Amino acid sequence: MRLERETKEFFEKYRQRYLDNRQRFSDGLNKTLAEKKDWIAHISYQPYKWLFVLPLLIATTLICGVLAIVTALLFSPRTGGIFGMIWARINSFCTPMTVHVVGADNIEPGTSYVITSNHQSMYDIYVLYGWLGIDFKWVMKKELKKVPVLGLACKIIGHIYIDRSDSKSAVDTIKAARAKIVGGTSVLFFPEGTRSVDGKMKQFKKGAFKMAIDLGIPILPVTINGTRNILPKGSLDLTPGGATMIIHKPIPVTDYHDGNLPELMEHTRRRMNAFLD
Repeated sequence: MRLERETKEFFEKYRQRYLDNRQRFSDGLNKTLAEKKDWIAHISYQPYKWLFVLPLLIATTLICGVLAIVTALLFSPRTGGIFGMIWARINSFCTPMTVHVVGADNIEPGTSYVITSNHQSMYDIYVLYGWLGIDFKWVMKKELKKVPVLGLACKIIGHIYIDRSDSKSAVDTIKAARAKIVGGTSVLFFPEGTRSVDGKMKQFKKGAFKMAIDLGIPILPVTINGTRNILPKGSLDLTPGGATMIIHKPIPVTDYHDGNLPELMEHTRRRMNAFLD
């Protein structure tokens, strides 16, 4: 009986070891096949990216930029902004990038906001322009002003260029732009100041929050996930994928002033960061 029991235990032990090794081999093989499949898909995508997606971006930027300029001059800057939405949606669709919007009902029509969004990728611009659904003026770095057609279109539509290397000039520019934030038109900031390399949210700069307090209009926090996987900062390694835009409930600024402005900044940052993947 003892010999039989020991023999049974011996075979059970090595049977289990065999099963464990087989499972590890199977898992490793599946992972290798998945990685190979991803690699093949990535390589296959490259001709499409270089021969279609990037030429399309250039063409739509020129065409939509010219149409935006003409429409803004003939009718109004707000009308010209419609071509920004068209430009964003065409390029998103052809990447392809799917966009899922959460919290659109938190926007009250006709209300002006100071919109604050995290920034991980150039594709954030497509998401915001294409799917936010309200008229807004963008606070953007002055270098974009030099981009042919796009720079002029953004200026005529009423977007706001700032010199990030000159803090006094940036403050003066933002002050001068306050007159544009009327009649349901909002202003959009990337309060981190630049794109995040690792996806983590950087500390905020105070310009957006100072404007909200001075104008007495609410903050509209927005969190975008997924765009960093599509096009990381400093890379041309474009990959199809999906993005999610979460529009949070507005934050009233009635209880805030210059003395507790850092509290408003931290409150907004915590709300946005809580939904960051």
